[in-house]
Amino acid sequence: MGLGGHGCRSHGRQFGQAGAQPAAAFTVQQSCIPGRLFGQACSFGWLAMLAAFPSPPAWAQVQPGSMGPLQRLPQAQTQLLPRTVAQVGQAGTGADTAGLERSWQELDHQLRALDGLIPAEPGLKTRDLRALPPVPQLLLEANAPASVQLNPAKVVTAAPLNLPSPSSLQAGPVQSVTLEQALAIAFANSATLQAQREQVAASLAQLRASQGLYWPTLSAIAGGSSGQSGSSLYAPVGNTGLGFGPNFAMPSGAFAVPTGGGAYLNTYSTSGSAGLQLTYALLDFARNPAVQAARSQLDYARNTYASQLRSLQLQVSEAYFQLQQADQTVRINQATLANDLVILAESLDLQRAGLVPRLNGLRRNAITASNQETLIQSLADRAVARRQLAVLLNLPPQITPAARDPIRPLARWPLNLEESLLAAYRGNPELETILATRDALLRQRDGIAAGLLPKLSLFAAGGLSASSTSTFDVTASGGGCCGATVIPMLNQNGYDWSVGLTLQWLLFDGGNTANQAEALARRAAASSQSYAAERNAIRLRLETAFFNHEASLAKLAAARRGVSAALEAFRDVKLRYQAGLSSEVDLSDTQRQLVTSLLQRLNATVGVNITYARLLRELLPVPRDPASLVQPRLSLDGIIPF
Repeated sequence: MGLGGHGCRSHGRQFGQAGAQPAAAFTVQQSCIPGRLFGQACSFGWLAMLAAFPSPPAWAQVQPGSMGPLQRLPQAQTQLLPRTVAQVGQAGTGADTAGLERSWQELDHQLRALDGLIPAEPGLKTRDLRALPPVPQLLLEANAPASVQLNPAKVVTAAPLNLPSPSSLQAGPVQSVTLEQALAIAFANSATLQAQREQVAASLAQLRASQGLYWPTLSAIAGGSSGQSGSSLYAPVGNTGLGFGPNFAMPSGAFAVPTGGGAYLNTYSTSGSAGLQLTYALLDFARNPAVQAARSQLDYARNTYASQLRSLQLQVSEAYFQLQQADQTVRINQATLANDLVILAESLDLQRAGLVPRLNGLRRNAITASNQETLIQSLADRAVARRQLAVLLNLPPQITPAARDPIRPLARWPLNLEESLLAAYRGNPELETILATRDALLRQRDGIAAGLLPKLSLFAAGGLSASSTSTFDVTASGGGCCGATVIPMLNQNGYDWSVGLTLQWLLFDGGNTANQAEALARRAAASSQSYAAERNAIRLRLETAFFNHEASLAKLAAARRGVSAALEAFRDVKLRYQAGLSSEVDLSDTQRQLVTSLLQRLNATVGVNITYARLLRELLPVPRDPASLVQPRLSLDGIIPF
């Protein structure tokens, strides 16, 4: 029996000339893995095959005047080749096997040196190959299956200014939710939408405030005071010599003040007044621009709210589809790992029976470990995807959502590219937001420029007043002074009113008003360029989603064919492996191709759904008024874009 006659499965090409002796037959062996039908293990390497030939085989001999495969390379390229490859070429041209063995020994030495750079790991025993390291318990809890269905009516979000308590952070049961329910919860509980609703309410209040400029202002004015004072009176020259009559003569004149007379007294007074004041702008050129600017600000806030509705629907849809993708990826990796464990057990059983080399078990264990690593990472990805969806829905900390809808591709986008673009431009809230910003800037400019025009106002005021004054502790000196003007108690009441016009006209302010108006006009011109940029961005987003949607549909069709072929190939190779007709390497390659095909089909399906959601985001009709009811829409069905 020749080199290939030991009952092993040898894959390769048999070299030799017709009529050669069996001992001269040569088979290039890639893998020698016996199956269950063969009773003897075999393992032939290049050194054993080369040692069987006293001289190079016919296919390796170099004819005079010709060059070997390595000799045909330029010298500079030959020097770049690894030393082992060069020596293999020399061995193929007739060198002894000792040089080749030294080359392999040097390669083994280099590999050991590289392996020494990595910290040593404890060696695995044969009984340890079946054991898998445990998955972290927290990761298993985060990936627990849904036990109940999430009821949107019972979802109560935490107060915006409160931090979660330790009890609320304890994980509760995983609750499943559909995409439509997730959208409804997000529309009702999103913190971003709630904040924008407050902004719309603030803009509406600002508009009503500006409309009050057309009405007169009526003010009530009231005041009161109370106080005490002390006074000292002294007359260096009296009035008795003025000749004003007996009332100014001493000693009995009522108004007589002698020279050197004086007095000291205390006075306490209380007063109060109340009235009304009316002001009305008869002529004010800044009033109408202020109202129009406030109305534009309200349009801006409402269109921003509509744009956030579209963005939130897209974010929730993408998060939900990615959660579905994470769920399916975990299932694929779990099935792959379960299959790996079965094949690993078979490989170890065959190894103990002496039917396969130790290499098969080690290689299969490495593949199993790699697939388990992939499964662990996919579990972490699914846990993160669940939390991302929970954050978008603004769920309480103890609620973990899970996808309830089965993963399936959505229908093809019903519009062509031109129809989609025209529908996306019409009534687009992002474009309307820029227009509202531009209009508000122009109205503000008009209001600033109106400051250079005259302003005519009417005013009217009227009111009542009252006061009470008491004098006490009066002390006279030097004959007294000013007794006729001192009244122990005096009460006084009165009223007043006035009507008039006020004209205000700014004549000069150093160009301050004009420059402010020019700045606002420039900002309005800049917003026009922003409109053009946003228009181009909308087209790019829509075209990107449209082309990717078409590509995803085509990839899905190809992936379905690939899955069918890969699944059938895996069934065949598994039967051949169990019958001993295929090697473990073929089984591993086929399994890897099947997993790749399944993931490609999954990615294509998710790609179809995500691109559809992105197209829908550009055309989705949404209300501008936060008080209006928002209905989640999952498709363009029933929506007339024109």
